[in-house]
Amino acid sequence: MTTMSAYEIAESVRDQKVTATSVIERSISNANALNPKLNAFLAIDREGALEAAERIDSIIAKGGSPGRLAGVPIALKDNMCKVGLPTTCGSKILEGWNPPYDATVTKLLQSEGAIIVGKTNLDEFAMGSSTENSAFGPTLNPVDLTRVPGGSSGGSASSVAAGIVPIALGSDTGGSIRQPASLCGVVGVKPTYGRVSRYGLVAFASSLDQIGPFTSSVMDSAITLEVISGFDPKDSTSYDQEVGSLSAQRGLSIEGLRVGIVTEFIDGSDPEVVGALRDAAEGLARLGAEVVEISIPETKLGLSAYYLIAPAEASSNLARFDGVRFGLRVEGSNIEETNVLTRTKGFGAEVKRRIMLGTYALSSGYYDAYYAKAQQVRTLIKSGFEQAYQRVDVLISPVSPTTAFKIGERSLDPLAMYLSDVCTIPSNLAGHPAMSVPYALDSQGLPIGVQVLAPALREDLMFRLAFALEESASGVPTLDPSIKEAIIHG
Repeated sequence: MTTMSAYEIAESVRDQKVTATSVIERSISNANALNPKLNAFLAIDREGALEAAERIDSIIAKGGSPGRLAGVPIALKDNMCKVGLPTTCGSKILEGWNPPYDATVTKLLQSEGAIIVGKTNLDEFAMGSSTENSAFGPTLNPVDLTRVPGGSSGGSASSVAAGIVPIALGSDTGGSIRQPASLCGVVGVKPTYGRVSRYGLVAFASSLDQIGPFTSSVMDSAITLEVISGFDPKDSTSYDQEVGSLSAQRGLSIEGLRVGIVTEFIDGSDPEVVGALRDAAEGLARLGAEVVEISIPETKLGLSAYYLIAPAEASSNLARFDGVRFGLRVEGSNIEETNVLTRTKGFGAEVKRRIMLGTYALSSGYYDAYYAKAQQVRTLIKSGFEQAYQRVDVLISPVSPTTAFKIGERSLDPLAMYLSDVCTIPSNLAGHPAMSVPYALDSQGLPIGVQVLAPALREDLMFRLAFALEESASGVPTLDPSIKEAIIHG
């Protein structure tokens, strides 16, 4: 884990106790030392990051204000655009593509003095739950190198858990921030849909995608979300409301806060995962929260609805990869053959599986039976949450039914893999915020996260409970011995 939080790094850089340059040099040295073991990064930008660090140091030397995240090294999931770095989405079809523009989140981070050190590995086009679907090889979990880091944002989770960076951004379409955060033992936040601009995020499922942070502490996540949130005219789904001071929620009492345990998410979860959740609930009760069990039966339909809606939207979004405008091009005798050859070579098996499923669901004669029905179920799920929030203020549940599983254990069984996201998908369908807070370890020393869910635009309540959970957390994971040995300490 990182020895300094992002908050502490920025404070030390501003106070000239350390230089941004020295912080970035150490981060990049660790990235280079650990990446051969983890495969967390697809690109490391030593030259660009050091140039940015020198600019921060110069601003401070002249008495200027470098920003809230001054000198903090940050990694971006490789489906977010940054000028000067390739954006591959973990796919051969975009290998080597350099975007001509920055994502809005990239600009917002840099405007506050953060420094992008590289791009992280992911399941191809964010389609997966283990980061084994990347065209550039799997990412490993720094707690145990024989296990997956979760997905699809596994590279971002792994890079924070290993202490390479204190903050990394991921995208969450059905749990792709929260599930890897839980499996790697870090904090992971999916904000309310529309809270963070998606401009410059390569789309998977446009009505579900949302960008959020991975960090080693709840405070760092709060600060990061404050920085990247806000209205963006370049994103038509962007919500025009201030997120407020999430960091101010630390230390606030949770006495009288009504907390519901979602019983549907307990069913089928590993006993140790459920045990950690029960322990967390007891801790919250001791702090004065009113904890009750609550049923939201509609959430049981989440997985089936998601695997119609998300592939349908993906089949539309990925139609742009035709071998004509950008990315890979495999020449055929005509444009149709070129399209077929390009996509056959460029897309991996899981992406092809979802494109075909989505195209089928949208096809004539099946649209009403599948896609339209799934959207009706989505409305039911949202209604179920709304009814629950009339009884309680926030919800808690497992993040993943299990702790990190072995590399290759589920790669040949798509259904078993999809079930990894059964607790996280409903929040995406509803558009509500949710986050994973590292809480305990199982009997093998693997991390277990607790999921905190809140109504739309109530990140303040979510973070208040998350801070309380962090205070009572009972276990910090130990890094794999070979990762410990390779870390370069400052």
